Amino acid sequence: MSQKHTEVQQYYSESLTSTEDLQTNACCTMSPPPKHIRDTISMIHDEVLDKYYGCGLTIPYQLEGLKILDLGSGSGRDCFIASKLVGQDGEVVGIDMTDEQLSVANKYIDYHTEKFGYKYANTKFIKGNIEELDALDLEEGSFDLIISNCVINLAEDKLKVLKDAYRLLKPGGEMYFSDVYSDRRISKELQADPVLWGECLSGALYWNDFLNVAKKAGFIDPRNVESKPIDVGNDELSEKLGLINFFSVTYRLFKLDTLESDCEDYGQAVVYNGTIHGLKEAYTLDDHHVFPKGKMITVCGNTYMMLNATRFKKHFNFYGNFETHYGIFEGCGGKMPFSETANGNDIKCC
Repeated sequence: MSQKHTEVQQYYSESLTSTEDLQTNACCTMSPPPKHIRDTISMIHDEVLDKYYGCGLTIPYQLEGLKILDLGSGSGRDCFIASKLVGQDGEVVGIDMTDEQLSVANKYIDYHTEKFGYKYANTKFIKGNIEELDALDLEEGSFDLIISNCVINLAEDKLKVLKDAYRLLKPGGEMYFSDVYSDRRISKELQADPVLWGECLSGALYWNDFLNVAKKAGFIDPRNVESKPIDVGNDELSEKLGLINFFSVTYRLFKLDTLESDCEDYGQAVVYNGTIHGLKEAYTLDDHHVFPKGKMITVCGNTYMMLNATRFKKHFNFYGNFETHYGIFEGCGGKMPFSETANGNDIKCC
């Protein structure tokens, strides 16, 4: 275990005893979760909630029956939410390296099994380092979904984490996670600060470096779901950080070997049927793809495959194929991916 890993363990076992001990606003959820998540959170034990440190919502829609892996599961909050939403036939595995956090999570497995009305537990927790997933007894290509909440920034080898995640996902599977990113690269001096690292700031990747790391790991077309600037909220630490701006961002990464490096036009379109539970009127794929029920929307080849070759296929009607290429899909541009959010009437590809 490296010195950095030891420092992270100490920070989350000794310096932090509850969310009240956080010194910045980096680990704060961006926006209120939807009703079905709020309803589930109301069933989670208070001690689990009290030791939650997250920066976004890592629970997407359409989870029934899925096998889910949570990287850096902490006290188990997101695992127990997912446990309720996957149902008795689903499975949730949490990975964390901090004994104190694992102790809380394991303590309440039976509590939530009973609370959800299950005959047997569908959740388990494993002690492990998310940078050493290949050392754990996890079957390659066995997970439908991998989630993580404000944890990957704490890893030193982020490429290794994403490569292992790609390996563990099934074809058509998805990594859906929230983390902290910066608008410039962070100096070695700041990265050596244990408080800034523990507060999920100095370990944050420059957003363009993240995109390159994700693509190198196999996730060709990262999609930003939600983003929000972070107000550090601590004058002393803000002074150390200087002009660096931070963002809390939720990304989704699909394991699809058919994706292309750019958004290409094949004359395709999709229509959402309004059949995803809780999303009768529209489905949001990312921050610039909103699909109103019944409306035909033109899409690039990548977006077509993200809907057609994944768990969302049965909820859409698809038009077109890949026989004719019409060039680049209009609307593509090389700008900061979370600089603005398009509304539902401004449908364009990244």
